[in-house]
Amino acid sequence: MNDNDTHVQFALCLDNTDYEASLEPGKLYRVVADKAAEAHGYVRVIDESGEDYAFSIDRFHLLTLPEPVEQTLLLALA
Repeated sequence: MNDNDTHVQFALCLDNTDYEASLEPGKLYRVVADKAAEAHGYVRVIDESGEDYAFSIDRFHLLTLPEPVEQTLLLALA
């Protein structure tokens, strides 16, 4: 989808049970597009290790942010 090329999605972590070293509740994580993961109820995010991993979607709330906020977060993550 072309929208993924221009917009970055973020996910707010709601639950880190069994993944305390990888995820922090209340923290925003950058989403990596992965249609196969989505088809199975997962979302792929860049976790605390700096690597992308798939986690159950119910651990997160997906956010659509205004472009200026999105750009600010991307700069902060760089």
